Amino acid sequence: MSAPVNGEAVAPFLLPHSLHGSGPHRIVAVHGWFADRAAFATTLPDLDRQNFTYLFVDLRGYGEARDADGAYTSNEGAADVLALADRLGWDSFSLIGHSMGASVVQRVAAAAPQRVRRIVGISPVPASGMTMPPEQWELFTAAAEQPAHRRTIIDLTTGSVRPAAWLDRMVDRSVARSDPEAFRAWLDSWAGEDFHADVSGSTIPALAVTGALDPAIGTDLMRRTWQRWFAAAELVELPGAGHYAMDETPLQLIRTVEDFLRADDAVHDAPV
Repeated sequence: MSAPVNGEAVAPFLLPHSLHGSGPHRIVAVHGWFADRAAFATTLPDLDRQNFTYLFVDLRGYGEARDADGAYTSNEGAADVLALADRLGWDSFSLIGHSMGASVVQRVAAAAPQRVRRIVGISPVPASGMTMPPEQWELFTAAAEQPAHRRTIIDLTTGSVRPAAWLDRMVDRSVARSDPEAFRAWLDSWAGEDFHADVSGSTIPALAVTGALDPAIGTDLMRRTWQRWFAAAELVELPGAGHYAMDETPLQLIRTVEDFLRADDAVHDAPV
C-alpha cells in the first residue's frame, strides 16, 4: 500500500536498520549524502542507551539498501521512515538528520507533525534546498562517478585541515556504501527541492548543530532558514567541527544532541 507524504503517494520500502539502546525516548537517525548509517558509527559507544532507543537507517541507494530501486528523494525517504516507524509500533519519536538526512526528517515532520517530539539537524540542508553556482554544481554532480571530487568536497567542508588518511577513508567508505546512480539522484532532491513552506511555522522544537569549519552550512545560513521556519528553533555551533561532526567531534556532538533531547523528557515527565 502506498503511503501519502506531503500529498504524494509513495510506495514504502522497508529500510535496513539497526537499533541501539532500550530507553523510552525513541529516536530515528538518518544519514547524509556521503554515507550510509555507518556515518554514526563513531558515536555508538557513547550513546545514552538507558534513556534513549536509537534507530539508524539506510536510505535507498545506500548501505544494505544500495541496490534498492527508487526515486531517491527526500519525500520518498520520509515515507520509508514513517513506514518503518509504523512497523516497529513507534507512535512518537524524535528525529536526527545529518546534512541531506535533515531534508528527509524535515519531510517527516511536515507529513506527521503530531508524531514528532523533537528534531535535530546536524549541518542540516535547509528545506529550501541549496542553490549552487555552476562550477560548484559541476563539482557535486561529477562526484557521483569521480571519487576525487568527493574528496575535494569533504576537504572543503571540513576547513581543509583534516589528515589526508582520514579524507581517503571517508571517500572509500562513501564509494563502497553508495550507488552512483542513487547518489546522483539524491543530489537533485536535497539541493533542488524547496519545501520550506511545508515546515514554516512548525512548533516542533528543532535544534540545528553546525560546525565552525564548515563554509557551506553554517550559523548564518541557519539563521536565515532554520531559525525563521521553526518557531522553537535552537542553534549550536561546534568550534572544532566541520560538516562531519560525528567523525570530527563525536563527544561534543553527543552531549549537545542528547541534552536537547532530554529537555523533552523533562516536559513529558513533569507533573500535571
